[in-house]
Amino acid sequence: MEIYLDNSATTRCDKEVANLVTECMLEDYANPSSAHRKGFEAEKRVKQAAERIAETLKVLPREILFTSGATESDNMALIGCAHALEKEGRHLITTKIEHPAIGKAMQHLEKEGFEVTYLPVDSFGRISITDLKAALRPDTILVSIMMVNNEMGAVEPLSQAGSVIAEFNRANHASVLFHTDAVQGYGKLPIDVKGWKIDLLSVSAHKCNGPKGVGFLYIKEGTRIKPLLYGGGQQGGLRSGTLNVPGIAGMGLAAEKAYASLDRNVTFLYDLKSYFCKKIKENLDDIRVNGSCFWDGDTASFEKEKWKEAPHILSLSVRGVRAEVLLHALEDKGIYVSAGSACSTNHPGLSGTLKAIGLPEDLLESTIRLSMSHETTKRELDMAVAALSEIVPVLRRFTRR
Repeated sequence: MEIYLDNSATTRCDKEVANLVTECMLEDYANPSSAHRKGFEAEKRVKQAAERIAETLKVLPREILFTSGATESDNMALIGCAHALEKEGRHLITTKIEHPAIGKAMQHLEKEGFEVTYLPVDSFGRISITDLKAALRPDTILVSIMMVNNEMGAVEPLSQAGSVIAEFNRANHASVLFHTDAVQGYGKLPIDVKGWKIDLLSVSAHKCNGPKGVGFLYIKEGTRIKPLLYGGGQQGGLRSGTLNVPGIAGMGLAAEKAYASLDRNVTFLYDLKSYFCKKIKENLDDIRVNGSCFWDGDTASFEKEKWKEAPHILSLSVRGVRAEVLLHALEDKGIYVSAGSACSTNHPGLSGTLKAIGLPEDLLESTIRLSMSHETTKRELDMAVAALSEIVPVLRRFTRR
């Protein structure tokens, strides 16, 4: 039996979604820009997907821009807006725990002469609203704060951040944009785009049971942004290139299905996380879940504070065992986890997120990520805990030698 606990890296494509993708490849295969019936049929698929996605966020379909995934969406949000707004200012704000798609894009902008402020986080991985207020200045043009951290699951206070930015804009007659990388939050938690005053939001389909190679960027109507890609002028000239109709159609259906069952899945996953933490505590020594109010408190505090952490991600530090060794030992038993962000594991180095939360140095190389989905069962978690209980003492003995 295989146990897949790496759903933050990617999720299994929903069967109904996969069937739709196949149908589009075989039946609605025309170029949606073509001026004939087959082209119109393909275009209908694109429009339907935009409507489905827009409905999940309560925004307009024309505010949805299709991309190849969240990395492109993040780059377009940051670089496209920075270039569009550089006459107003050249200062941006982000956090120290962003995904590399944000971090590397910010570094690129710094090389172009932009200035970036990186907000610190607390031991739970959350920014301070006071720090955000202090970082805003007259030449600030954009703030980018991820919704959910991909390594440890911290949920950032986007509602408060949006209010702070909006108040700054009112008081200073400014127009600072607010972007969020919502890859690990979309389809997992409620999102209030208008209430949180978000201008731009990035999503990747394969993180919510959709196909790989497709994503979208929500761009609030009226937002000034320049394209990264030039060519045939598709999508209003903002993102040239023939649209990936099968992927877009699949993403639209995956989004619709995720939000149709959102409340049920959120409750289910928080229950699983609480159960998993309890089992780990009962069966393993000298081990901790990072950034979890359940781990550092009790069931009552978890129920009160759980919205500060994602329901599906656990960052587990196992003292005395290297993460890579533990990952492969679990793999030998058919249990699949990650030693960090799968988007950057080909580039060895200590996690910037774990450093940012102040994790002790001896645990930086001893931390794995386990991430669940609505398909995960308590039986699978029991088996994972049993495997850890068997493997960890053995690996610790080898380490001491």
